[in-house]
Amino acid sequence: MTEQKQHTSWLSALQTPLLIAGPCSAESEEQMLATAAELKQYVPETAVFRAGIWKPRTKPNGFEGVGAVGLQWLSKVKEQYGFLTATEVANDQHVEAALKADVDILWIGARSTANPFTVQEIAEALAGTDKIVLVKNPVNPDLALWIGALERLQNKGIHRIGAIHRGFSTYQKTTYRNLPNWQIPLDLKAEYPTLPLLVDPSHICGNRTGLQSIAQNGLNMGFDGLMIETHHNPDKAWSDAAQQITPEQLHLLIKKLTTRSADTSLFAEDLEKYRMLINETDAQLVQILAQRLNYVSKIGVLKKNNQATVFQPDRWQQVKEQAAKQADQNKICQDFVKDIFKMIHEQSVMVQNQIINGEER
Repeated sequence: MTEQKQHTSWLSALQTPLLIAGPCSAESEEQMLATAAELKQYVPETAVFRAGIWKPRTKPNGFEGVGAVGLQWLSKVKEQYGFLTATEVANDQHVEAALKADVDILWIGARSTANPFTVQEIAEALAGTDKIVLVKNPVNPDLALWIGALERLQNKGIHRIGAIHRGFSTYQKTTYRNLPNWQIPLDLKAEYPTLPLLVDPSHICGNRTGLQSIAQNGLNMGFDGLMIETHHNPDKAWSDAAQQITPEQLHLLIKKLTTRSADTSLFAEDLEKYRMLINETDAQLVQILAQRLNYVSKIGVLKKNNQATVFQPDRWQQVKEQAAKQADQNKICQDFVKDIFKMIHEQSVMVQNQIINGEER
């Protein structure tokens, strides 16, 4: 963001870690009130009740939310159970309706964050209000786009803002609905340490089984809260049934969570010792990478002089197999080593292409 702001003031009035819970979608007044009634038994008084009123769907002809009538149900939840309320907005008309219904917290969804025109429209509609606005990461892993959305809000005088990490889309089949890619939200937090940052395990997992682990990982990394989809009868939910849990299951999940402090003063001496060793190891890693790229350059010259192609599939397969074997021997995650060597290989191909094309390095 263009200037550093203190964003945590709105969060300090609520219990941290902040909990935002409620159904993926508002389906009926009965469903909303039943879920809220059960949540009231199990969650802190400062918890926020969420529900999707408008649902952006990947394909047409699916359930796209009940529309503005759902805002009346949110108002009844607030009136009867005392919850602050939250919903997603995707255009200026949504904003106008949510403001009229006095929804306390608005969030911008991942698809909307990916479109600067949409974010700008929402920011302009919110100008002059004092609402809390949370911004989910864009669907693609683009930190600049995420920051840009936050800046557009700030430029319109909206400073009670925060971010939600809900993972990033991938075409690959994985155990996650959306890949966590933790480094991206951590980079956001490092650049803007006062910006409240929540994690959304429901959308990262896409199922119930991984929620506990993702929630705990977020708290371990200093996230300020959780958004977890909760439904009084999740198996019958009209959208994203597989990733919703009951209020009682949410209660059990929360009980198992461990919150941690950012204060390292109690073990500062030992911490500094190991950080010094890490710094030395990092320097060695960079030197080894430089040495490897030097060998890559020499091979590039050989390929150029002998009219050989840069990419040699057999050699690349050999490198991958050797790296996987060494990962196992050193008890390191194979996928972690695989990702590192993929980046190294991409850089090696680029270097050799530059040599063959006669470009300066």
